[in-house]
Amino acid sequence: MKSFLKYTLATIVGVMIAGFVMLIFSIGIVSTLVSMGEKPVSVKEQSVLVLKLDHEIIERGNKNPFNDLDFPGFSGAKQTGLDDILACIEKAKTDSNIEGIYLNPSMIMAGMGTVEEIRNALIDFKESGKFIYAYGEALSQKAYYLVSVADQVVMNPLGMVELKGLSAQRMFYKNALEKVGIEMQVIRHGKFKAAVEPYLLEKMSPENRLQTEKYIGSLWAQMLEDIAVTRGVDVAKLNELADGVTTFRGADYLLENGLVDTLKYKDQVIADLKELTGTAEKDDVNAIDVKAYAKVPASTDGKGLARNKIAVIYATGGIDMPGSGSDGIDSEELSRTIREARRDSAVKAIVLRINSPGGSAYGSEVIWREVKLASEVKPVIASMGDVAASGGYYIAAAADTILADRTTITGSIGIFGVIPNINELLNDKLGITQDVVNTNEHSDILSLTRPMSSFERELMQNYIEKGYGIFTGRVAEGRNMTVEAVDKVGEGRVWAAGDAMEIGLVDGFGGITEAVELAVELAGVERYRVQSLPEIKDPFEEWLKEMSGTAKMWFVKQELGELYPVYQRLQEVKQTRGVLARMPYDIQID
Repeated sequence: MKSFLKYTLATIVGVMIAGFVMLIFSIGIVSTLVSMGEKPVSVKEQSVLVLKLDHEIIERGNKNPFNDLDFPGFSGAKQTGLDDILACIEKAKTDSNIEGIYLNPSMIMAGMGTVEEIRNALIDFKESGKFIYAYGEALSQKAYYLVSVADQVVMNPLGMVELKGLSAQRMFYKNALEKVGIEMQVIRHGKFKAAVEPYLLEKMSPENRLQTEKYIGSLWAQMLEDIAVTRGVDVAKLNELADGVTTFRGADYLLENGLVDTLKYKDQVIADLKELTGTAEKDDVNAIDVKAYAKVPASTDGKGLARNKIAVIYATGGIDMPGSGSDGIDSEELSRTIREARRDSAVKAIVLRINSPGGSAYGSEVIWREVKLASEVKPVIASMGDVAASGGYYIAAAADTILADRTTITGSIGIFGVIPNINELLNDKLGITQDVVNTNEHSDILSLTRPMSSFERELMQNYIEKGYGIFTGRVAEGRNMTVEAVDKVGEGRVWAAGDAMEIGLVDGFGGITEAVELAVELAGVERYRVQSLPEIKDPFEEWLKEMSGTAKMWFVKQELGELYPVYQRLQEVKQTRGVLARMPYDIQID
């Protein structure tokens, strides 16, 4: 027995030592990767900037050195920031080492607003007189929309281009939920508020179908108009080609109809790039991608760091949505960031960059308040990306000016609450019953194990109506409209940016670049620097925190044993920061 305990103890100590050694080894690897990611990059003469855009495009590059790692047991997120892409295109305009841009996308993982902003940046780049050369083997509709701006669009002889029009498809869960015994009880204001329709219907409501037809029609018309201008093919012809679907018709068909300029293999494309860059036939083309070029310092005026700042504050993802993690908007954190920018005397104007479908009504109100306070002391420009709808529009409403991409989806001024009833699932499907004792008449209000009473439904409807009234009031105040006028374009209806501008929800078209330019103009500053907020957390520090947090939880779990689930539940309640008390019944504006 003594030998058994000795060997067991030795094994435990060995495992602990091995774990410690592995931790130190991991830290060493991470430190090396971080230092490698921080090494300066130089650009060779006669280089070409390569835009493959084969990673997911997010609003803001996170500078995480793990993103591009790909080896057994570990795979990076494979993301590229729109801010990095736009900055690289702008920098390449005046970089004497960059001869032009080589576009080689396929499937672009980004929304239409994002693609439009990259496309507009490329149009601006052409003013430098440098070339844009595009080559495709299989171009999605978004990819073709982007490359259509190039001086030359070259297609592989066996390549294809997708041109078929836009389609909006919805899935409905009503019948599936009924089969498992779940009833989704919905209270809403807004006949166009389609977010809850999958729980209630088997197909789109007439109102939802109407708004969907309207906004995808507007997006498609905008895409075709842009392609028609750069390719010299009229809109009617493009629609005719889309009706016939170009995808499987062969590269010769694309050439005949003016969608591409020529058909070439990759070796011929490389020869073209050598000629365009003045590279000798025996040498390789000097190429640099966005990830590397983003690390090349931009040229300066030699006058040192400008004191005046334009703060670009990013609001990306769902607002206080459970499970969003770092990919969503934390209303407390974002409102604190806006507040700090308001109090910073060096910040002369704020650009609030929004790419959000909405979320918590309370969280939206918290952010709105800070935007409102900021707009009272300095210019605030709201810049809408792919989508700024519902709560995303709510937080934009207090800005002095709202700019949107022409392909932005916005509006959706409405509010709803969802309370599931899982009584049938528990009783009939699982055999679980429940009994209740109340001290007061409605102590078990909005129980998940029974249908809502008429009292509860009326109470919740009044709560929703009050929330809708606050929402429309905020929009009316910010947009100089009457509440009645807001309600007329509200009711949860979604709008494409072009229509949104006609009805007064948007002031003008433009992306993040135009928003910053407008902020500079309104602030009346000449020398300035752009400060992106919130500050990006150091990935190494975050990794260490995660490691230490994991170790801490392991010891707590060992100490508490079977009481650990109770501790875990208390932590979850604590982390809500009182959200249950403020917005207890899943009131959403998305």
